[in-house]
Amino acid sequence: MSGLMEDEKLRVQQLRALRRRWLRDQELSPREPVLPPRRLGPVAAFWERFLQPGRPWRQQVHKFYQTGSFVMLRVLLPAWAVTYFLKYHI
Repeated sequence: MSGLMEDEKLRVQQLRALRRRWLRDQELSPREPVLPPRRLGPVAAFWERFLQPGRPWRQQVHKFYQTGSFVMLRVLLPAWAVTYFLKYHI
């Protein structure tokens, strides 16, 4: 006796069909995943609106950050280093 019996062949064929169907069912459609709408608290809602691209406040904060980092790196830290050197090494 070599090979599978007829009922075993049928069973293997059915299992393969079921596996193929299961794999096809695992693919997400363009509409998935369906997530519930986000409910934000008052603080999170404020930051969500505040941080949207193109908002004037966001641009002002960015400018303030750039100016502050420039002043810190180009003025305050070198001034502190020079003051420290002059005070303790000369």
